[in-house]
Amino acid sequence: MANTNLIAYLQEAGFRALRIDHDEKEKAHHSILSHLDYDGKGKLLEIGCGFRALAIRAALTWPEMSVTGIDYWAVVYNYSKALCEKNAAGEGVARQCVFQHGDANKLDFPNGSFETVVSNYVYHNITGADKHELLLETLRVLKKGGVFAFNDNMKPKMYGYMEAFAQKLRDMEFQDVRLIDTAQEVFGSPRRATQMMLGKIQRNE
Repeated sequence: MANTNLIAYLQEAGFRALRIDHDEKEKAHHSILSHLDYDGKGKLLEIGCGFRALAIRAALTWPEMSVTGIDYWAVVYNYSKALCEKNAAGEGVARQCVFQHGDANKLDFPNGSFETVVSNYVYHNITGADKHELLLETLRVLKKGGVFAFNDNMKPKMYGYMEAFAQKLRDMEFQDVRLIDTAQEVFGSPRRATQMMLGKIQRNE
């Protein structure tokens, strides 16, 4: 897995009923995609696509890319595969996008299947899972030289010490492992991030 990049957007805070307006969602998606060192070709996987927003934004950004979105689509959420497909068609990118049921604990893809993997506010919702193991499972499906970027709420009791995990990945010969402060670019200020229950941001330059 050498030469694979991990870009993490880490936010230390408890998760409550998170209410983020449309503009902030758009900024979060733009932030994730803008930090990718990616030529827009090949295949991209979104883990936890919900109702499709980030996956479709990626497809619109890179017209030559093939996008796969997976989600568990638990009944508590009003999301579904059919809704994802409808929304992709509405944005004119249905031919680029495939949506399927999936479990982030055990991805149904061979090693090295994707050039890029992205995820936005998903892993904290996967109860009972070791977050480091979840991330390693995600990295398993990246091609050599691929890049993974994710944004999530991260309490130490949920994720452990991420600086140590980042160093572990570097020791495993992953390259360009970064923890990036996105409070300003997504929410306008750390104060706004705190108001949105995203709290203090960790950063490793």
